[in-house]
Amino acid sequence: MEISSKLIRFSPHEVENHLELSLRQAYNNLQPKLRPPFSLEIPDPQEYLELNKAIVYGVLSDSGSCKTHIKHLHALVTDGYAFFTSLLVGIVVEFYGKLVDSAKIQLLWATKEMIGVSSVGLEDLIVSLLRRIGSGDYSDQNLWLCSELVSLFLENWDCLLEEFPLVLTSALYSFLRLLADHCRVIGVAKLENVKRLEIRFCVKMFREEPDLCLKIGRDLLRLLQDLVHVPEFREIQNGLVVNRCTSSRYFFLRITPEMEIQLRFLLGNVKLGSHKRHQMWFLKKFLLGPEKETVLIDIVRFVCCVIHPTNETIRSEIMPRWAVIGWFLELSKQSQHIERSVKLALFYDWLFFDERVDSNIMNVEPAALLMVWSIPQYPQITHSLLEYLLNLVESYELSRRDMVARGVASAFRDIERKGVIRSLDILIKNAAVASDLKKKLAKLLAPVNLQQLSIPSEKTLPSSEAVLKECSTKVVGVVDNPDQKLGQFC
Repeated sequence: MEISSKLIRFSPHEVENHLELSLRQAYNNLQPKLRPPFSLEIPDPQEYLELNKAIVYGVLSDSGSCKTHIKHLHALVTDGYAFFTSLLVGIVVEFYGKLVDSAKIQLLWATKEMIGVSSVGLEDLIVSLLRRIGSGDYSDQNLWLCSELVSLFLENWDCLLEEFPLVLTSALYSFLRLLADHCRVIGVAKLENVKRLEIRFCVKMFREEPDLCLKIGRDLLRLLQDLVHVPEFREIQNGLVVNRCTSSRYFFLRITPEMEIQLRFLLGNVKLGSHKRHQMWFLKKFLLGPEKETVLIDIVRFVCCVIHPTNETIRSEIMPRWAVIGWFLELSKQSQHIERSVKLALFYDWLFFDERVDSNIMNVEPAALLMVWSIPQYPQITHSLLEYLLNLVESYELSRRDMVARGVASAFRDIERKGVIRSLDILIKNAAVASDLKKKLAKLLAPVNLQQLSIPSEKTLPSSEAVLKECSTKVVGVVDNPDQKLGQFC
């Protein structure tokens, strides 16, 4: 059967999307009921659902009749627009990238209509749209979505502030992070307009709703650090003290649904020895192209703070988080700025670590294990990470330097105390670690009475250490086309 849809583009031989098909069928089946005069009869529950599906399809596929369809929806709605909004969320999550341009325009129009009626589930819809703004993507469509959403927040400020204030906090996280990338690109006219809108919204948040801004937690400082060169943000972070952990809800904002699915699959199902092809697929799908590597910052933060494997997974032959992050670090070396930012994303919870607040050791575990299990075969990785961390402690801004030193020392102690590594001697007394780094680390940890345990030999390493033997975390090949940077493991 030939596929015919006014909403999405189909590739040859592509399987139909079940949600799109159900919307289209409802629209075709209920055509007589979608035109005025509308029936005054109260629809039964099943018919109500079908009418919602038909109206969604009509709104997105026919801009000329969308206002009529919305009036119809207003007349029959009985659930606070919950089902209608959930259908819009499903569209954004499942096939936003396949929508034709006119349908995307209508989708944003429908979202504004749902803001006007404070629909049930509106938060999910807006967050889903925020996740669709791609990092390192300066295409017309992506900049259009970014511009539309930031304008949406500015135009509907009062309504959102009263009804859905945390949506504004999510938007602040997203646009601060996007600004860090956007401000690195100069001379793109459309991007300049987007940057002005993003700066206007973010500054408005800081000036008018500082309490909402602080709800982001400690990652707010990380985001502002990349914007210190922007005059409007230069003074904002001065004196800002936030030690509350950042909720995982914010780390989803810069990861697309498809990327999340693949990361969870890679870290939950792929065994050592069969990981290369999955990594190469992930690289080709999400990381190729100019500026695309900026998303590595968000991926590493997401893996550290959101993907927390079970003990069963940790004990299995599944690819461990620290090994995947090691791969991402190597990919980030195409740019010194990106590499530094990825390392900061990896170590950020270390800087403000407080065992009273940071009860979950999983956020700092990947960096610790990557440093330890790299020593036998790849000591340069351990050296690079430890050097970065210790230099960061020494060079951090003066007003927070003592707090950062206490945080990093506390993270090391908790890592040892909770058995993530058996002893800090693995780093402090290992001949493979540079002597100056060992001295700096020992000085940092001087108040701690370290247990004198032997350094594990290569034979005592767990089976997961084989990942760094199986796959050198070095990029050894780059395709001639600069837009086709295909990193390959040894």
